[in-house]
Amino acid sequence: MSVISVYAVFADADEAERIGRAMVEERLAACINILGPIRSIYRWKGAVETSDEVAAIFKTTDDLGGLLVARITALHSYDVPCVTAWPIADILGAYADWVEDSVTKTER
Repeated sequence: MSVISVYAVFADADEAERIGRAMVEERLAACINILGPIRSIYRWKGAVETSDEVAAIFKTTDDLGGLLVARITALHSYDVPCVTAWPIADILGAYADWVEDSVTKTER
């Protein structure tokens, strides 16, 4: 298995923590790092909008990445949330083992 990062943007810290905790409890993610406030500028429904949001990074395995993205999306308050995944090129072996152990020791 390989470890990936999943980046997501949330409406606020409460939403990031609620969804992040659920993903760790469901063993879809080994952990979530809630990065703090960000300012987003984007086009939505024909207008340029500005919002204060909270970014987060989840760690999981490539095998579970699609499930994690789908579950975050299902729990998210936005109609079209930013949830993206990317591979990790270099990682400490012991950390990779911990991620894999954290998400795979479960009954699915």
